[in-house]
Amino acid sequence: MSEFVCVSLADTQALGERIGRVLKRGDVVILNGPLGAGKTSITQGIAKGLNVRGPITSPTFVISRIHPSLSDGPSLIHVDAYRVSSLAEIDDLDIDSDLENSVLVAEWGSGKVDALVEPTCVIDLERHDDDTRTIIVTGIAL
Repeated sequence: MSEFVCVSLADTQALGERIGRVLKRGDVVILNGPLGAGKTSITQGIAKGLNVRGPITSPTFVISRIHPSLSDGPSLIHVDAYRVSSLAEIDDLDIDSDLENSVLVAEWGSGKVDALVEPTCVIDLERHDDDTRTIIVTGIAL
């Protein structure tokens, strides 16, 4: 477990980029935190570290987006499970079928996505004010 204090959007995205550089095909990242905690911001950094096509925006209304690699690395499957009300809805997304060639990042995924696939990494974000966040990363070494 590693704990970080990010004092700006740039810090949060830089931490995400650092995380993205160590992720590999088949990895599953679960993001936990309240609204405005920085889940999409850290995902933007992860996407940069993975070198995938953007832009990276919250998939709240479409539930899932796939961002293909711009190189020979894994694609990014970005899921927002906030509006998902059942495990059957998550299963219907068929996210595990593309996982062998992708990295899955799931916002609001605890108790939902992690019931279907084992997370490699869990990131807990706590927002202190508009800019400052404490971010705890469990499951991978940074």
